[in-house]
Amino acid sequence: MTVTGIITAIVIGAIIGALGRLVLPGRQPIGMLMTIVVGIVAALVGTAIARGVGVATTAGVDWIELVFQVGLAVIGVAAVAAFQRRGQRGVRR
Repeated sequence: MTVTGIITAIVIGAIIGALGRLVLPGRQPIGMLMTIVVGIVAALVGTAIARGVGVATTAGVDWIELVFQVGLAVIGVAAVAAFQRRGQRGVRR
C-alpha cells in the first residue's frame, strides 16, 4: 500500500466513522482515533459487501455502497461504545 493509499484510507475512515457517530443517537464514549479505526474497517467491509452484491461499480456516486459503509460504521461505533461503557461500569469516580 502506498503512502497516498494510507492517507486516503485514514481520511475516508474519518469521514465514514464521523457519519456513523452522527447517525447513532446519544453520546458515545469513544475517542477520535477509535472512530477513525471503526470507519476504516467499515469502509473496507462495506466496499467488499457492495462488490459481493454487485453494486460497487455504478455510474456516478455509489450511494448504496456508502449506505453499507455508514451502516457498518454505526454498528461498529455502537459496539465499541457498549464495550467502553461496560468497562467503565466497575470504575467509581
